[in-house]
Amino acid sequence: MKVRFPSAALAVLFLGSLAGISGAQPAAPPKIDPLRFTAEIEAFEKEDKTTPPPKDAIVVTGASSIRRWHPTIKEDLAPLTIIPRGFGGSTMEDALHWLDRVALVYKPRAIVVYEGDNDTGRYQVPPTKIAEQFEGIVKKIHAALPKTRIYVIGIKPSVSRWEVWPVSVKANELLKAIAAKDDLVDYIDVAAAMLRPDGHVMTDIFVEDNLHLNPKGYRIWTAAVRAVLIPAEQKHERK
Repeated sequence: MKVRFPSAALAVLFLGSLAGISGAQPAAPPKIDPLRFTAEIEAFEKEDKTTPPPKDAIVVTGASSIRRWHPTIKEDLAPLTIIPRGFGGSTMEDALHWLDRVALVYKPRAIVVYEGDNDTGRYQVPPTKIAEQFEGIVKKIHAALPKTRIYVIGIKPSVSRWEVWPVSVKANELLKAIAAKDDLVDYIDVAAAMLRPDGHVMTDIFVEDNLHLNPKGYRIWTAAVRAVLIPAEQKHERK
């Protein structure tokens, strides 16, 4: 015998199925695989063979905000000697994994790291994990190059990732605390100058994706980074 449902019952079943769908667990964040950057790291190494990098320089490494800075970073941070080694889309885990080949190999006098933007905005990495991985970077640098100074640029705010800005703020607080405990580590705050008086991020400092910086945004970054690096590093430049 066929079972027939009244229209009201069908409506209840339909709404219940929708509730089940809406209550479904959100998709897990993508897994971080440092090996996805193998070709890019090898490209740096190929470049080093044809154009040997300077000695006793400052390596600047990190995510796409650094990678997109490559065309002007040497001029922007002059007279400091800079080796730009950004690889876009990277995380603190990636920076730790590739540290030997993007930074330590050059035996730099200082290393600048910018990571965390993708950690919080794409991979949902908790602030404590970001801080733990940065501590791993610090320990690895200190073990290989005990006198090398380390600078960590705080995670920047952006329009497209504004919903995770509170998480980034917490991560920045932890990074700042790590720097406060180590005389060879300094924290560079780029966020303060990117926020309006009402506490929201400026909207005219990004390209169309509302994530990456436009020239105005990089002028803000340059000023913030120079304010820390120039007083600390210019005296170490080779005459």
